[in-house]
Amino acid sequence: MPLVRIDVNAGRTPEQLARLTGAIHDAILAEYGIPERDYFHVITEHAPGQIVAQDAGLGFERSAGVVMIQIFTQGGRSQEAKEGLFAAVARNLADAGIPGEDVFIGYVENGAGDWSFGFGRAQYVTGELAIPAR
Repeated sequence: MPLVRIDVNAGRTPEQLARLTGAIHDAILAEYGIPERDYFHVITEHAPGQIVAQDAGLGFERSAGVVMIQIFTQGGRSQEAKEGLFAAVARNLADAGIPGEDVFIGYVENGAGDWSFGFGRAQYVTGELAIPAR
């Protein structure tokens, strides 16, 4: 059950935002095999100048259409699986009109006890939810 935070500059239509979040979710479904309804995304739009995303010395420039993605999920997946997810997200977003240089992903791992889906309980720990397979 990844939690995905997506930061973009303001100006996209609701349809473009829906396509963007759908492209990311489809990549996670395909690569990690999670249930379709494990869909937890937060999109935040920012005024000009509130997202700074330089090239980190890689030799390319990002546009104002940059998409900053943070994926929070339980630890345990291989580096190969993570890289497969990164590639699938970039591929799906390219199909949605977002070039690869405008896709930035940060991946954060945690444990089963770090999640509460409601009612102040850690459902993976209490057994109310099964810990996802890797």
